[in-house]
Amino acid sequence: MIKVVAKQYIKDGSLEEFLPVAKALVEETNKKDEGCLKYEMYQDLSDPLVVTVIEEWESQEVLDKHMKAKHFTDAMPKIGALCEKSADINIYKKLF
Repeated sequence: MIKVVAKQYIKDGSLEEFLPVAKALVEETNKKDEGCLKYEMYQDLSDPLVVTVIEEWESQEVLDKHMKAKHFTDAMPKIGALCEKSADINIYKKLF
């Protein structure tokens, strides 16, 4: 199992534009991507402009396929334009 934790930093004033794009990506990923066990977005309690996506995938191969999927490649430029810097992304493999 592969877990991805991606923390994104939204530009001030861009949250209302960011949320529908991000929600559509989450919904499409959960509906369409085989091998996706979980794909959820959380908002930081102390800073609403920080959101974190927590993903679980059956394998690295299905994660790689997700990153080439149309709903992902269409959404990421829009999401990137609404963020003040690149996301902090950590990828883990399950040990136990």
